[in-house]
Amino acid sequence: MSMINQIAWDDTVLPFQLDRSSIRGRVARLDGVLDHILSRHDYPAPVSALVAELALLTALIGPTIKLRWKLSLQVRGNGAVRTIAADFYAPASQDEPARIRAWASFDADRLDASEPFAQIGEGYFAILIDQGQGTHPYQGITPLAGGSLSACAQTYFAQSEQLPSRFALASGHSQLTGEPAHWRAGGVMLQTLPAQPMDAGKGGSGEGGLIEAADILQGGESEDWNRANLLLDTVETLELIGPRVGPTDLLLRLFHEEAPRVFDAQRVEFGCSCTAGRVRDTLSIYSAKDIAHMTTEEGIVTADCQFCGAHYEFDPNSLGFEATLDAEGNPIDPDDDAQKRAAE
Repeated sequence: MSMINQIAWDDTVLPFQLDRSSIRGRVARLDGVLDHILSRHDYPAPVSALVAELALLTALIGPTIKLRWKLSLQVRGNGAVRTIAADFYAPASQDEPARIRAWASFDADRLDASEPFAQIGEGYFAILIDQGQGTHPYQGITPLAGGSLSACAQTYFAQSEQLPSRFALASGHSQLTGEPAHWRAGGVMLQTLPAQPMDAGKGGSGEGGLIEAADILQGGESEDWNRANLLLDTVETLELIGPRVGPTDLLLRLFHEEAPRVFDAQRVEFGCSCTAGRVRDTLSIYSAKDIAHMTTEEGIVTADCQFCGAHYEFDPNSLGFEATLDAEGNPIDPDDDAQKRAAE
């Protein structure tokens, strides 16, 4: 267990458990990580709020999994905000930080005064776990519902993992005296310890048959869960975001009667996995004709990473399927016999 004064709280995820109940959790604080993510894009306010929420969920969920490589959260909708994606990369070693990145695509003309979640429309929330080379990625999907991305995550854990979970999240622009304005976010995740599987014939009590905590927990476990949720309901936005209230102070304020125990904090930083080689591999699925359409007037193919903004330039003759060139050096569609004969 870590001493309180040994932990720098910004850009950390602090695990804890409540010794008087079968509940574990995490407190996350994103400072420089979130500011790096959002400052690289000129997102409108509702899009920034959604990206911050998904990045924070990724930071809280990622360390709960015995992860060897990557956890991805993806949101797809038919509204003004079409896609939101966030990735959590497991640390390469115990002493290294985990890495987080996030990004969104949206139609600015369709944004309105609705709440951020309503801007996504109908769609799905997906969790993908990729343990790396030689493994098959796992994917779990739940419909967009509940009024927030955190509610979607709660539904996923209740339905797919049968683990009642609760998230309290907040983000905003910090404007402390004497400091430049920048983005901060903070959140608390509560989760019951793994329980026995539900009876196969047992249905859900929630709207549309969704599984709720009451469907999974019974007796003392249910009482513990309800009590912890009532305590979490008292949390304030500024307590979640910080920086004046440290995570350990927050845990003592909320759960002192539950005997909270903290463990070593996980550091996180912004990190992107894009490389010229990986972009080249992505472009290798296209035909010579497709590559020709991507080639600029300057004779290059360009690609930009949506997550970190890295810019890549390639010789079109080095991309896609092996190209056949005509007399002028232009790629020939290998399925076009007329072009082949003209070149010969």
